[in-house]
Amino acid sequence: MTRASRAVGVQIAIASGALVIAALGIVFIYVLDQLRPSEANEIPPPSEHRIYIDPTQATVAFAIIAVLAIAIAGVLSMIVTRRAVRPLGRALQLQRDFVADASHELRTPLAVLDARLQVLQRALPAGDPSAATVTELRADTKTLIDVVNDLLLAADPERDTSGTASPMFDPVARAVESLQVLARDASVELILTEETESATTVPPATLQRCATALIDNALSHSPAGGRVGVTIGRDGAAAVLTVSDQGPGITGIDPRRIFDRFARAAPDAPRLAGAGFGIGLALVREIAARHGGSVAVLSTGPSGTAIQMRVPSA
Repeated sequence: MTRASRAVGVQIAIASGALVIAALGIVFIYVLDQLRPSEANEIPPPSEHRIYIDPTQATVAFAIIAVLAIAIAGVLSMIVTRRAVRPLGRALQLQRDFVADASHELRTPLAVLDARLQVLQRALPAGDPSAATVTELRADTKTLIDVVNDLLLAADPERDTSGTASPMFDPVARAVESLQVLARDASVELILTEETESATTVPPATLQRCATALIDNALSHSPAGGRVGVTIGRDGAAAVLTVSDQGPGITGIDPRRIFDRFARAAPDAPRLAGAGFGIGLALVREIAARHGGSVAVLSTGPSGTAIQMRVPSA
């Protein structure tokens, strides 16, 4: 917030300085136009008083006034802007504290759950048919623990550990695997394709959260018997994740607004009513922007929608 207030203050100071310089320039030009050197040698009438201004001294005086006016405008704009954004900074800090506290409180129960699943897994006899289900539960618990740790890092940007390159395929594949059960229940085919091997500095847990939100959104808008495609690739210096569905397309809202928090499409569209709260895609946009990337709607129409997330490639 301090950086934002400083940036806004500088912009206001520049705008104020431009107005001050323009106003003083007009006054200076007018004064110079009114100066008539020939009159300097004339003797004024007894009832008339004349004041002659030296152009050089006038220029220096106007320059000093302009500098002082710009400095005062800059200081005042910084003070006013800092006071204006202070409530926003306090609200942001409260939000980060809540995320950090909630995430911290979830870590212990999840660790206990993982430990109990591990004990259960070891106690199962060889060939037990429930062993595969327990293994999947442990994997899901590990995913939740990673998500909680990622939320803790998001609440404290100064502790951001991004910078280590990691493949995109693994976290996206975990997201696809975890959502396969929802796809089967909805009779939707979920397919993952890696066109080009890609790596990025976005933490794997963060990337998995983004992939989960995009895939879940596509599944919520896909009709029974449809297909959701998840594609990993590269485009220049960007690692690209594209999720496409065969739903009815985005209707009742500008496609660019679906990334706004609580944005919803037309309520009468098939399978859209109650599909979500309009938060998942907003989180994807915030995460992508935090890591220097972006997310956008590539195409939408009666044959389906494609959403693409781009992040810097490692």
